[in-house]
Amino acid sequence: MEKEKKLKVYPLSELEDEFIGNVGSPERDLYEYDLKMEILGELIRETRKKRNLTQSELGELIGVKKSTISKLERQAKNVTIDTLIRVFNALKTTIKFRIEIDHGTKIEIAQA
Repeated sequence: MEKEKKLKVYPLSELEDEFIGNVGSPERDLYEYDLKMEILGELIRETRKKRNLTQSELGELIGVKKSTISKLERQAKNVTIDTLIRVFNALKTTIKFRIEIDHGTKIEIAQA
C-alpha cells in the first residue's frame, strides 16, 4: 500500500511575511496600502452597478469624466477625500473615516 503524501499547509500571514515582508516593513506597508486601494475601487464599481449607473452617468453626477471613474474603480490611488465623498454621496451611501492617534485618541467623520 502506497503512503499518501500530505501537503504542508501554511497560514497566509506566514506566506505574506516571507514573500512580501514582515508587518511594519516598508514593503508590507506598501502592499497593504495598494490592496486597500484596490478594495476601495472595487467597492465603488460594485456600488455603481447596484445603483444601475454607468461610469459616464456617475461621472456626470460628480462633475468628472468617465475616465476618472474608470481609474477610481481600477485602483483608488491618488484620489482626494473630496472626490471620494462626492462619489459615495452620488452613490447614496454612508461613509465613515476613522483616524486613530497613538492607539488612544480616535476621530470619526461620518458623511451620509
